Amino acid sequence: MFRDIGGLVLLFWRTLQALPLTFRHRRKLLEQFYEIGMGSLLMVCILSVFIGGVLALEIGPVMVERGLANFLGGIVGLGLCRELAPTLMAVLIAGRIGAAMAAEIGSMTVYQEIDALRTMNINPIHYLVLPRLTAIAVGLPMLVVFADLVGWMGGAVVCSTNQQIAVGMQSFLANLRDTVELKDLAHGLVKTFVFALVIGTVSCHQGLATIGGPRGIGRSVTKAVVNSIVLILILDYFLTHLLVQIEK
Repeated sequence: MFRDIGGLVLLFWRTLQALPLTFRHRRKLLEQFYEIGMGSLLMVCILSVFIGGVLALEIGPVMVERGLANFLGGIVGLGLCRELAPTLMAVLIAGRIGAAMAAEIGSMTVYQEIDALRTMNINPIHYLVLPRLTAIAVGLPMLVVFADLVGWMGGAVVCSTNQQIAVGMQSFLANLRDTVELKDLAHGLVKTFVFALVIGTVSCHQGLATIGGPRGIGRSVTKAVVNSIVLILILDYFLTHLLVQIEK
């Protein structure tokens, strides 16, 4: 366990040191950015609609019973941008992109392509890890912004069409606009950025540490996804606590 933590920290530090070299590998960076961004956008939008809709459907009737229906837009908006969108989108990207990173780098490790890169005097961290980590650190926060917007619209549609709630879309959006502030969006995006670094570092580290044949690749993919999700949920608590203290 401690060896894995040390390896993660060392890999992240070496990648940070290589940041000035990012645009040397801009083709790899753009490929990864497209896969993370455009390749995941449709799935993010579909999930966000239903996340916002479910949130409104669960909270709406309770708020209506207590005469607080006019505050529903703000509750749904804050829940999405501060917590649900960053966390659930990070889990989604860990399962989709993190697994792909671990599998691709793991297969290169097993079949000695990493050793071939070193033989050609190409640093694997510069060539493989840096573009992936940079792309996910930029792409995931952008996806969360889309998730916020689409989720808000999903909640507004449910509130305006469900007979138990019957909150007009204009009332929902007006309360959303009055309640959600820029600091709330920033709160979610800061957490998203940290989650992105965790996913990229863990997945690349597991790929580089792969041993064995196809079974070893499968183990690395599983460990990358599970470890990423566990770290996301643990860090979510500590980041929330820290950010709330800063906002006071």
